[in-house]
Amino acid sequence: MTDVPAFEDVLYEVEDGLAWITINRPDRYNAFRGRTVDELIDAFSLAWSDPQVGVVALTGAGDKAFCAGGDQKQKAETGDYGPTRSGRFEMVRLQRMIRELPKPVIAAVNGIAVGGGHVLHVVCDMTIAADTARFGQSGPKVGSFDGGLGAGLLIRTIGEKRAREMWMHCRLYDAETVERWGLVNTVVPAAELRSAVRAAADDLMLRSPTAIKLIKHCLNADVEGLPVNLAFDALDLLKQSEESHEGASAFAEKRSPDFARFR
Repeated sequence: MTDVPAFEDVLYEVEDGLAWITINRPDRYNAFRGRTVDELIDAFSLAWSDPQVGVVALTGAGDKAFCAGGDQKQKAETGDYGPTRSGRFEMVRLQRMIRELPKPVIAAVNGIAVGGGHVLHVVCDMTIAADTARFGQSGPKVGSFDGGLGAGLLIRTIGEKRAREMWMHCRLYDAETVERWGLVNTVVPAAELRSAVRAAADDLMLRSPTAIKLIKHCLNADVEGLPVNLAFDALDLLKQSEESHEGASAFAEKRSPDFARFR
């Protein structure tokens, strides 16, 4: 296997064909900054290239959060998500890599999955959740949104009314509720999450890897027309506005945002 880089925000390990990719920022509820996204791309690239890896699991460090989305404290401090290798925030590239990786990707949701973190589990092939997990979108609370895969895939998965409710109200939902909606495949006791992912991976690795790769391409074909790049270009414009800055500042200052003047 290729040598693993010295990651700062991500942990990468392979156990008997299962690659665990862990967002390792528990002090920020595993919220991602630019560096985190770069390292996640590198980790998924390692799993893609390694013939010993048959299944990939994405999770968060600790027991409180899978991923709380973009690091709003970072955004409030610097106006962006921090430096990256390319000078761009590569979230579209990360989402597309998860979708296009020719191996099953399981989201192991161990806690809060909100905002961009919620989108990360949506773009994975399957989701296994701890019974303590909570799910929701938060974009309109902090002056943000995801109009690409975060909206298009969600509406395909849970239906129009539920997706609109989730995006517009920005509520948190328990694991049993979203399992009933079809957003989660399986809910297990928190202590059994890793073993449940292990069992699912072992079952998947009994299947033809070429057939799995090809059916994943076929299933992905349904969403090829989603305007992902357009959505993220629009999001870049929103991020530069006073309205978006108010959302990030309010989050960092632990107060309710005042969006009334932008209506």
